[in-house]
Order: sequence, then structure tokens, then C-alpha cells
Amino acid sequence: MRDRTSVFCVKIVTQVKLLPVSAHDVDALTATLRACNRAANHASEVAFAKNLKRRNVLQKEVYFALKADYDLGAQPAVRVVKKVCDAYATLKGNIKAGNLGSEGSKRRLRAESKPIRFREDAAQPFDDRNLTWNLDARTVSIWTVAGRIKHIPFVCSSETLDLLASRKGESDLVMRDGMFFLIATIEVPEPPVSEPAGFLGVDLGIVNIATTSDGEIMSGRRLNRYRRRMLNLRAKLQKKRTKSAKRALKRIRRRESRHAANTNHVIAKRLVATAERTSRGIALEDLGGIRQRVSAKKDQRARLHSWAFAQLGAFVEYKARRAGVPVVFVDPHNTSRQCSECKHTHRTNRVTQARFVCRSCGAVLHADHNGSRNIAHRGDAVWKRGAVNRPSTA
Repeated sequence: MRDRTSVFCVKIVTQVKLLPVSAHDVDALTATLRACNRAANHASEVAFAKNLKRRNVLQKEVYFALKADYDLGAQPAVRVVKKVCDAYATLKGNIKAGNLGSEGSKRRLRAESKPIRFREDAAQPFDDRNLTWNLDARTVSIWTVAGRIKHIPFVCSSETLDLLASRKGESDLVMRDGMFFLIATIEVPEPPVSEPAGFLGVDLGIVNIATTSDGEIMSGRRLNRYRRRMLNLRAKLQKKRTKSAKRALKRIRRRESRHAANTNHVIAKRLVATAERTSRGIALEDLGGIRQRVSAKKDQRARLHSWAFAQLGAFVEYKARRAGVPVVFVDPHNTSRQCSECKHTHRTNRVTQARFVCRSCGAVLHADHNGSRNIAHRGDAVWKRGAVNRPSTA
């Protein structure tokens, strides 16, 4: 049960694009990232060699060297140490949870046998001591190895600007394709979760990205066609091996992921709006580890590994929390083989990818629609068992 007096927050990541006004500013920002990441590599080597993974002890060991050898100020040096310690903590957590992919043991050995390395253009965190925001003028003042640069313009949407008003803590400086961005994490108060009048089941898939228990099908045909086109284009450019082909590959390398993320944002927003309008919760399948459990043919592996179900689930979850809509994750076992009418389960019930015919009661449904109805039923059962946080009825 949630305490009615507790205040829960949703963490939202926002991004603004910096517009340096001169070549000097661009060079200073680039040199700052390079210096900070070289310093981080030095701190990482010390942390690995001497097993100093805690922030206080590592900072005591490398602080003065970072300032003297890499031209860092006091606060940037502290941020570098924290970045290194956070990286080792994340690695340790992934190893403990087994989140190292299908070749987990090999990756674990490689990860534990050498220090973590940072790219020269890797993101660098800044706090309020070395980064100041002026939201009215839409500018920032930031510390660099060439001195503090003031009045750097940034651009963002009006919604992002409103969110930045409640920004607290660190912001990350990122360089992508020669452009600079600041990424900030914002905590937005989460509205109380209402008691749902049932659940909207959502079946996630590759052919159909999402199918709801109301029968709405959000086809993945357009996205899959786009992925195939991009796959063929990359193969064609890689085969040429010319400088122009390499430039083209660099230009399009993030295009597909941006397109897929936008598609997932649109679908997640639609699902949450439907659930909010009908006073229901959202039930999703817990698909963690599905890539290791499912064997795919050679021509289907690219589609399976590019399936961004985890991203869509995360988008649905945080958008639902902002709207006060409860979200539950259910066991996906046999949701595609069980009849949503009579609960009869058999592998032959799923006749084709799209057709479901129950061998017991004769019910005929779209296979994904049938699966989403089973997910809705399981979501309702999970909620009634109290297996998730529920609003207080006191």
C-alpha cells in the first residue's frame, strides 16, 4: 500500500541543443570533453589497479593528479571521479543481475580483466557550480578548460523549457556528430494512482507493434519496411568502402533508432490516453530475456534483435505514471495459446501468426487480440492479488 502522505516523482530526461557562437567556443567544449575523459581513464586505471571503487577513497588518491595533469578545476575533477565510480557500480550491478547478453560469461571475464575505458567524446556531468542555466534568455554559462564561457544559446521546445524550471542536480554535456547537447534529468511529481475499472491488455509484437484488448491493432508494417530499407542501404554502403560511403554511413547511423523511438513514443501516448479516458490500468507482458529464450531463423534474427519492446514498455510506464494510470507486468507464458473465452490452452490453437481458433469452444479471433485479452485478464488478477503498489483506501 502507498502512504497517502508520500510524494512520488517521475524522472524525465530532457535534452537541449547548444548553439556555440564562435569556433573558439566549439574548440573549448571539445577540449573540455577530451580532457575530462582522459582524466576519467586515468582515474579508472587507478581504481582498477588498486581496487578503489568507492568515491571518497578514489578521490583522495587521484584528485590532485587530475587537477595538475589534465587542467581540471576542483569541481570538474570531483565530477570525473564520481563518473568513474558510477561506471564501476553500474558494471557490478549488471554482472550481478546477469545483464551481459547471451555471452554473459565471456563478457563478464572481459569486463573484470581490464579497467573501464571512456571515449574522448563521452558525456561529462556538470553540476550547478560549473554550469548555470538562464531560462529566460535561453542561454547557459559553462566551465571549460579554456575558462568559463558565458551566454551560450540553446534551443528546445516550450514544453522542455517548462520542465527545466524544476531541474535539479547534474546535467550531462554530450557531443554527437559535431553538435553539443545538454541532457538534464527532471523529477515531476507523480499524481496519485486511481483504482482502475479493469485493465487494457497490450500484446507487443514484431508484425504488429501493439494490439490492445479493445481490438485496436498498431501495425509494424511501416516500421519493418523502413528497417529493411535501412538494412539494405547500410549493406550497400559498406560494400562500396569509399570515403563518400563512409560519410553517408556516419550520417545515417542514428536515423533508424530515432525513427523507431518516435514510433514508440506515439504508440505509448495513444495507449496511455486510451487507458486514462476509460479509467483503466495497462497490463503488459514481462518480456525480459526473450531474445535468449526464443530461437529465430537466420533471416529473422535482425528483426528479433531490432525489436524495441523494452523501450516501448519503458515509454508506456513513465507516461502512465505521469497520468496516474497504473501499469502491471504479467507472465507472458501461453498468452498466445490460451483461449480468452474458455481458457483452454493448446499449441494448435494458434493456427497462423494472425489467426486463433480454439479447439475446445471454437472461438475465432485475431491471434494478437486474443493474446491481449489474456494479458488484460492476468493484469486484473495481479492487481487484485495486491502484487503491485495500489492506492490507499484508508
